[in-house]
Amino acid sequence: MDNYLATLIWGISIFIIVFLVNYFLVLKRGYQKIENNKGKKKNKRVEDFLGFSLIIPKFNLDINKMNLNYVFILSSLINAFIIAAVFTIIYIIPWDLPYKMLLGFVLLFALIYALYELLGRHLVKKGWVKNGKQKN
Repeated sequence: MDNYLATLIWGISIFIIVFLVNYFLVLKRGYQKIENNKGKKKNKRVEDFLGFSLIIPKFNLDINKMNLNYVFILSSLINAFIIAAVFTIIYIIPWDLPYKMLLGFVLLFALIYALYELLGRHLVKKGWVKNGKQKN
């Protein structure tokens, strides 16, 4: 029982650390760099930086309608949850290392696909689609 409690505490601490690092150091700082470089020759787009290059065309989202701070928080929460959940599940299961690695990759890709699919559907429900048209 103590092992599970310690693992849960580690999982929560990893969630908090990954969320803070991802939100403040990666997303906010990167967005500020893109905003500062808008007039320069390098033409980085916000869509490419956010990692939404697959979600935006799939759900026909309009980046100009989005509240980017809201999207930053949601994507940081998703990333932190994915990393913390995979760590916690892998650490608790008493399997050999190769099986843990295999399960970790399967969980990682499954959670990334499922949670970003839910994020895209949520953003469509918020009304942040181009021309009011929804794409299934």
